[in-house]
Amino acid sequence: MWGPEGLDEVEAGLLGPPEDLKGQEVLEIGAGAAQCSRWLAAQGARPVALDVSHRQLQHALRIGGAFPLVCADAAALPFADAFFDLACSAYGALPFVADPVLVLREVRRVLRPGGRFVFSVTHPIRWAFPDEPGPEGLTVVSSYFDRTPYVEQDERGHAVYVEHHRTLGDRVRDIVAAGFRLVDLVEPEWPDWNTSEWGGWSPLRGSLLPGTAIFVCERS
Repeated sequence: MWGPEGLDEVEAGLLGPPEDLKGQEVLEIGAGAAQCSRWLAAQGARPVALDVSHRQLQHALRIGGAFPLVCADAAALPFADAFFDLACSAYGALPFVADPVLVLREVRRVLRPGGRFVFSVTHPIRWAFPDEPGPEGLTVVSSYFDRTPYVEQDERGHAVYVEHHRTLGDRVRDIVAAGFRLVDLVEPEWPDWNTSEWGGWSPLRGSLLPGTAIFVCERS
C-alpha cells in the first residue's frame, strides 16, 4: 500500500509490471515492519528492508521474511554505488529528516542508471489543516508555507517525534537537486470501498482533500 487511501502497487504499477520485478534488487527505505519488502519478495524480487529503528526491524523479524533487514540511517546508506535496480519508501524516512536532499542523493548513488525511486508522503496540503477526521478537519488553521517542524517532546523536553513540512514545490526541487528526473506525481483519490477512519484519515476528508503524494523518480 502506498498510503491510507488503499492504493496498492498491484493496481498502481509505479515500480513497473509485477512480472518484471522478479530478480530485481530493491531497497525499501524507512521500511518499518517491512510490509513492502514482504510483498516484493513474494513477486520474486530481492528486497532489502532498511530502517533507522531497531525496534521496528525486530517487529519485521518476528513477522518473518526471507530478505535482509538493515538498521541504518537513510542519509548514509551502507551499500555500494549502483547496487540496486529499484528503491521505494511508503511514508518512510523522508518526512522525518531536516534535509531530504541528503537522503535523495544517497538513494540516487545506490541506484543503477535508469533505476526508479518511488516514495510516498503525506500530501503537503494536509499541513494547513488540523489532523481531524470530521468536519473540523476541513478548515485551514495553519499556513501551508510555514515550514516549522512538528515536534513532540517527552517529560524531559527531549524530542521523541519530529516531522518536517515541505511544500509540493519544495519536494520537486529536492528531487531535481538530488539528480533525479521526476516522472510522475500521483495523488490517489479516496475510493468508495474504503470506509476506514483513523487518526486524521476518513472518507469525508479523503473525498475533498488529497492525503497522499507519491513521487515517481528515475536516475538519469
